[in-house]
Amino acid sequence: MSTNRISVQQRLADVGRVAVLAGGRSAEREVSLNSGNAVLGALLSLGVDAQLLDPSLDNIHQLREFDACFIALHGRGGEDGVIQGVLEFLHVPYTGSGVMASAIGMDKVKTKMIWQAAGLPIPQGYVAGQNEKELPFPLMVKPAHEGSSIGMCKVDDAAQLADAIAQAHKFDADVLVEQWISGGEFTVAILNGEALPAIRLETPNSFYDYDAKYKANTTRYLCPCGLSADKERELKALALEAFDQVGCSGWGRVDVMQDEQGNFYLLEVNTVPGMTDHSLVPMAAQASGMSFPELVGEILLVATEVK
Repeated sequence: MSTNRISVQQRLADVGRVAVLAGGRSAEREVSLNSGNAVLGALLSLGVDAQLLDPSLDNIHQLREFDACFIALHGRGGEDGVIQGVLEFLHVPYTGSGVMASAIGMDKVKTKMIWQAAGLPIPQGYVAGQNEKELPFPLMVKPAHEGSSIGMCKVDDAAQLADAIAQAHKFDADVLVEQWISGGEFTVAILNGEALPAIRLETPNSFYDYDAKYKANTTRYLCPCGLSADKERELKALALEAFDQVGCSGWGRVDVMQDEQGNFYLLEVNTVPGMTDHSLVPMAAQASGMSFPELVGEILLVATEVK
């Protein structure tokens, strides 16, 4: 057992009872349950009195019985400020960003409005049916309030665009249409104000879609990410600025594309990223020398301000 892990265990001794929130009713329910069970196992291994609660099955009033909450709810109801508002009302400390940052981060349109106003690089785009503009194909179509690449589609012509927008509307009233960025895809995990080592994502699929994330065994995760030291520093600085501009705190992940000329473009911020042993934030933490239980413990410690 590492010295750091012993330290985390000792610091967690005063946390008390911890609820791990997972499941819910969003399209990412199954992914959330996987994250929640992994987090629960890590906390139990660290000696924490932890219990998994599913808001779609359990009485939310049970949260009054806990001293802290680890949020592993992905998508609507868990990543959009709703459960954060409940926990604020109950005065229960919780992991991750607050109500406003969670609500903004879940909305890809509002997030990019903030980034654009701050002068940060984003792909050109528009909301379908609102201020539409001519953009060259291919394009990316995505629901504005979904995660895990749900409802996303790459399109090559006008007919495909209409179909993709119709399909995305099944998940969301707001659908974002963006220019396609050809190049490398990167993700930067952020923990307590620091950027962890960047990861480059490679897939034979047309993009890093739901299949590439959760089903395929052909996806490659490169860490070190292959960028020069200067470029990785630039990427980390951009991710931290993007995270801060939205008002995020605690932990999260920022996804970024790099075009063929080496320019970076911000895609989205994830305020409750996946948390299984095969998820991206744990990969980055491992690359920085932190085990999965240590990562889970540090996220909880930041939330409860136990030093």
